[in-house]
Amino acid sequence: MMSVPQAREARRIDLGEMGWGEVQVDFYNPLVKRREIVMMLHHELKPTPMRIMLRQKLAEVLGVDIKRIYIRYIKTGYGAGLSKVRVHVYDSPERALSFEPKYIIERNGGVNPFEEAEG
Repeated sequence: MMSVPQAREARRIDLGEMGWGEVQVDFYNPLVKRREIVMMLHHELKPTPMRIMLRQKLAEVLGVDIKRIYIRYIKTGYGAGLSKVRVHVYDSPERALSFEPKYIIERNGGVNPFEEAEG
């Protein structure tokens, strides 16, 4: 009998100056080999965080390489200091590149978001 992935309990993630996140869904998808996280990001009296900065902070908090994390969406209501965020954390950067669409990779700052352009 196949087991259904179990969702973890809601927990709080401190994101420093960006605010904090309340994890609503956090489960591992064995077929795609990625962790899928949905959280509410509380950023009262602050602008919606930039994807690249959120991606960097989540990599630090989760203890994984930034190349394995992609922010799928950040949805913020008008004037609200609360955003719904969906994050994919892959087992390897190669796996991420094989599943994430090109536009998502570009929105997240590319594969190596903090490398300087050679010129």
